[in-house]
Amino acid sequence: MSVADKITAELEDLHADETSPGMAAVALALAKAIDGTDVPTAQAAVADKLRSIMADLRRLAPVQVKGDAVDDIAEQRAKRRAAAREQAASE
Repeated sequence: MSVADKITAELEDLHADETSPGMAAVALALAKAIDGTDVPTAQAAVADKLRSIMADLRRLAPVQVKGDAVDDIAEQRAKRRAAAREQAASE
């Protein structure tokens, strides 16, 4: 997998096109530049810039809320009810 592919996947996870489309485009261009050269010093210089931009994008990414304790309790209750229904149906 190329650097550009990995950066593209991370940009999607970060929703970077929504929060910072310009920085996301620069990050992808830098990743493609790393893939397009075999000169180690050039790769190192570009990688440093890419690291900096990705750090900024990670800070700007929206916080993903996966749920709170109430959601966890409701999910556990639903699982218990489903298990009880399944057990009652098999009896």
